[in-house]
Amino acid sequence: MKCVIVDTSRSPHAKLRPVPVNSVKLTDKFWAPRLEKLRKVTLPSQYEILERTGRIENFRVATKKTGKISWRIADDSDVYKWLEAASLSLAYEYDDELAELVNSLVKDIASAQEEDGYLFTYYSIEKRNMRWTNLRDMHELYCAGHLFQAAIAHYRATGERSLLRVAMKFADHIASIFGLGKRLGVPGHPEIEMALVELYRTTEKIEYLELAKFFIEERGKGLVGGSVYLIDHKPFRELDEIVGHAVRALYLNCGATDVYMETGDVSLLNVLRKLWHNMTTKKMYITGGVGSRYQGEAFGEDYELPNLRAYAETCAAIANIMWNWRMLLALGEAKFTDVLELAMYNGALAGISLDGKYYFYVNPLANRGKHRRQPWFTCACCPTNIIRLLASIPGYIYSTSDKGIWIHLYVANEALIDFRGYEVKITQRTNYPWSGDVEVIVEPEITDEFSLFFRIPGWSEDVEVRVNGKPINGKGTPGTYLEVKRTWRRGDRVEIDIPMSIKFIVSNPRVLCNACRVAIKRGPIVYCLEQVDNPECDVWDMVLIPEKRLIAKYKPDILGGIVAIEGIAAVIDYDVWKDKLYLPLEEVSMKMREVKLTAIPYYAWANREPGPMITWIKSLLH
Repeated sequence: MKCVIVDTSRSPHAKLRPVPVNSVKLTDKFWAPRLEKLRKVTLPSQYEILERTGRIENFRVATKKTGKISWRIADDSDVYKWLEAASLSLAYEYDDELAELVNSLVKDIASAQEEDGYLFTYYSIEKRNMRWTNLRDMHELYCAGHLFQAAIAHYRATGERSLLRVAMKFADHIASIFGLGKRLGVPGHPEIEMALVELYRTTEKIEYLELAKFFIEERGKGLVGGSVYLIDHKPFRELDEIVGHAVRALYLNCGATDVYMETGDVSLLNVLRKLWHNMTTKKMYITGGVGSRYQGEAFGEDYELPNLRAYAETCAAIANIMWNWRMLLALGEAKFTDVLELAMYNGALAGISLDGKYYFYVNPLANRGKHRRQPWFTCACCPTNIIRLLASIPGYIYSTSDKGIWIHLYVANEALIDFRGYEVKITQRTNYPWSGDVEVIVEPEITDEFSLFFRIPGWSEDVEVRVNGKPINGKGTPGTYLEVKRTWRRGDRVEIDIPMSIKFIVSNPRVLCNACRVAIKRGPIVYCLEQVDNPECDVWDMVLIPEKRLIAKYKPDILGGIVAIEGIAAVIDYDVWKDKLYLPLEEVSMKMREVKLTAIPYYAWANREPGPMITWIKSLLH
């Protein structure tokens, strides 16, 4: 079976087609160990927690129709997301013990389904008469969407249809209730929209696509209260800025993008472009995190990007990746890959500890040392979401089109890609993201003329590309795909040199909390200062100075192996302030002393002893 994340192979208005997770074998030192840890540590430990907290037991209780359902918000979805991640992991690398857990869980879920197809454990016993009575607050449709996605992943990974039949039966039940000429309603939490489109792609049942369209078209008519928080304040086609609960907004955009790829509805695409531009130019953190407000887990006003009080939910960064992946499939524009990569290496990856057992729900960009990853949460959406992302990493690296093969991410791997009815083996050799030197070996089954599209990252400059040792004519423009069209033969070799200089990034001046501050970035990695590496002073007091050069240094023995940034900074002499909160300007002394500076990747913070952390650093550089 071809286990793809989003199947656009027959989508008439998608520019790119996916390459399956199980067609790519990672050989790198960054992602491959994480997938191994996912399989051996994270998935088993999460399953044990799902059992211990009653989430899996709920399905057994629902089957027996006796007992008590122990319920927290959206518990069924946590089980479904685990199952989706486990299925993707099995597709990538089969594991007997994991397969046994998956098979057992599939049976528990299938047994809990009602005769009419309904499946929501909270309403399975005492509250059966409450079905579909509170779409705003209860998560029936949201959980259904996650069931559909788990079932699709399970089917694509194993070829086994039992859970897919459960999903179809539930989808048919929902379609019999909601739709034009039936009951009006939309989910309080979008998710089912993209799941229904993917179910349509898998089964070719047009009713599922029509239902997805219905939920998008009816949103904004006040059916779940009309609030901005729920993105129900105006119809989708009238939205001109990204607002509301960040995950809800981005999942809704995922569904609308999927509908566009099937229907070609340009009015949807125009809105999506407008929302993407608003988010990436005014409402996105440098890490690719989104949703700045604790209140409502929501997008704030334009340029409202606080650091210490950043919410930046892990799920929101993952949703950002999911939406940009769909926009990339739809349009083939590198700017979407740039955002996907940014969120993947920074905002999302920070959501899980290096040992694979602890999680962030909230991802601040500054902290005094009290914010630590947790083994679980009452609302466990983030732990079960990050494992879906990790399991899907191999599926984000390549795509195909009629013209050729697209390389989105530079990751050491071996891939066997179906193209024009024959197989092309692509081998990447690289130490990305620590090095920008990439070697791509092309081995088509037959000699043929086609294009390879190499992403030139938007953050890059002076990229050089050579084919079989000879420079190609012209250089790739940052933020685009460089098309290399030629007759490819076995053993052809492409070398890409992407310089990775240390860059100081400044915010738009309207981001007030970043005034006179800079962030450090190298390649796709955003850096931060953590107290454990900088014992000479409080990292919040450190100041970057122009004449002191920073260097990148590989450190294999800390934080799983990282490139750290080292150099000299300064710290202000605070003696003049003593117990004073305010002083006249003429009395302020700016005496400074030099200190050593070490910056680490943002994703790796809070894996050692607690202490202050900061991403936006005081600066005399501008």
